[in-house]
Amino acid sequence: MTTSLDSPNQQSNIIPFVPTGHFYFTRGIQAFKKRRFDSAVKWLKKAVEVDPDEPLYACQLSVIYTELGSYHAANQVLSDVLTKFGDDYIDCYYLMANNYAHLGLLNDAKKYAQIYLDHQEDGEFHEAAEQLISMLDSLDEGEDAEDEWAFDDEDDLLIYQETSFYHLEHEEWEEALAVLQEMMQMFPDFLLTKHKYAYALFMYGKEQEAIEYEQASLEQDPANIHSHVNLATFYLEQEREESAMPHIDRLRNVFPMHDQQKLSVAETLARAGHYTEAVERFRMLKGNQVTKRRVYYKWYSIASYHTGNPSKALNLWEQGVQSFPKLGREGGPWNIK
Repeated sequence: MTTSLDSPNQQSNIIPFVPTGHFYFTRGIQAFKKRRFDSAVKWLKKAVEVDPDEPLYACQLSVIYTELGSYHAANQVLSDVLTKFGDDYIDCYYLMANNYAHLGLLNDAKKYAQIYLDHQEDGEFHEAAEQLISMLDSLDEGEDAEDEWAFDDEDDLLIYQETSFYHLEHEEWEEALAVLQEMMQMFPDFLLTKHKYAYALFMYGKEQEAIEYEQASLEQDPANIHSHVNLATFYLEQEREESAMPHIDRLRNVFPMHDQQKLSVAETLARAGHYTEAVERFRMLKGNQVTKRRVYYKWYSIASYHTGNPSKALNLWEQGVQSFPKLGREGGPWNIK
């Protein structure tokens, strides 16, 4: 005796489920809201593949790429949307401008922000585009480009900055922590202090506390360059290369506008052994506020040595030792890998 399911003449009541673009898009948005960005990318890519004529899916994919720091990938997606759908999606121009700004391609950033404003007099990103252009103009004039620590007309903050900076540069961790703690109380909106504090905390020996501190910061802001720099540095110091890799990979796709951030990324890439990329980043640094730093001399020298330029490496190391005698105790760039 056969059951109804076994009967060849019995039609199945099972309706096959065929996922739509909207299904994948919804899953992608859910993952995005939970900050599961890698999963979000996979779902959104599938949505675009299933329904390539829905530009919303591609635009959302570009937003996730931006969150991940994959600015080139984001702009490629946005460029494809503009090519296919034309000026019906003007917001793409602003999003591209923002990505170019993060990459340090300031002329392109200004160009696309202006295109957006020319097309959208009262668009959603109108004010943001104007602010971006204003900021880029100020960078062209040299305002605020040298050091993101600077705040005009705040003498107390400047004194604290210079004091903490001195202790950090001379590896006086306990003294640096005391000053940075006061800074966080007096200037709670000055967020960079918290990352300098975490760095000093780790170097002082409270490694796990520093790691947990930055992990919590990263949960609040997954794109924060300083958190990725610190965590990459911490894990490399602990010889936990596998834990460091996601943060290093993120930084390899980031091209900041500010010299302080540029230096931090270059230093981290050198620590990770990406010497060729590190040298390229160091070459982009021009401001005296960063090219006179101990880490600039040390890690640019190391990266230069490991990319076949020993004479430049030695010259940089000797300059560094003149300003920071403690550096001489480390032997030379050939002693550090």
